[in-house]
Amino acid sequence: MDIKEYFARISYRGSHNKPDLATMSDIFQHHIQAVPFENLSIHCGETIELDLEATYNKIVRKKRGGWCMENNYLLSWVLKTLGYNITLLGAKVYVPEDETYPDEIDHLLLQVELDGKSYIVDGGFGMAYQLWQPMELISGTDQPQTPGIFRFQEESGIWYFEKVKRKQWVLNQSASTSHSEENEVCRRIYLFTLRPRDIEEFRGCNAQLQTKPDSLFVTKSICSLQTADGIRALVGWKLTEIKYNYKDNMDLVEIKMIADEEIEKTLKEKFNITLDKKFVPANMGKLSLF
Repeated sequence: MDIKEYFARISYRGSHNKPDLATMSDIFQHHIQAVPFENLSIHCGETIELDLEATYNKIVRKKRGGWCMENNYLLSWVLKTLGYNITLLGAKVYVPEDETYPDEIDHLLLQVELDGKSYIVDGGFGMAYQLWQPMELISGTDQPQTPGIFRFQEESGIWYFEKVKRKQWVLNQSASTSHSEENEVCRRIYLFTLRPRDIEEFRGCNAQLQTKPDSLFVTKSICSLQTADGIRALVGWKLTEIKYNYKDNMDLVEIKMIADEEIEKTLKEKFNITLDKKFVPANMGKLSLF
């Protein structure tokens, strides 16, 4: 594994001699705009391995993306290599349809100690809830970013992560039922504690998320990528492109259904992904990812 090869993968040409906030933020921004959040392996008959070298080969050399345990595990190696103080944390992702959190952790994120402050780095959530910059770990303070306003709320040692949503202007409303105007103003994303985790603690959820029949990642094929001014995502056959804050605190949403014969081309042109094996799209259930 070679840090310069990783930098080439994310098209990063900046300085990396000093482990400061500006450098970390710049590398992070390049990562999320180059490396998709995706679970396509599950829908290609491939196993997602919780192994750093396997993840490096997949993301850096094969120019694929990955989910949280791939993206953030790779980012932890990158940041440690550059001299940052990294701790792995475990989170429980909020399930809107059940209005609850799971019993066990199902998300990996990173805590970075820097100049006496603590930051959360999470390059593995994807979709419209992906951070664009590291967030300072402080409770009750709005932290505006291009995707919207994010914040942490701490209660008795448990940290809740949430996003204040903008209104959406959907160009072709008929293409979607899940993009109807929601009353939801603030979306819960996940909860976590500051208990340090070992990567071995994620082996169970890494296996379950790709095998349980009711797992979101089994029922839906997902590929999302942050762009210069928004996000694009292919969920099943539905391609959604969002331009953040298009006008008057409103996001512009465009939806298009992709035919089977155009899926491969769409993955290549929109996400720079070429798959080795036959891909079978899936989009079961009504859970909105936006």
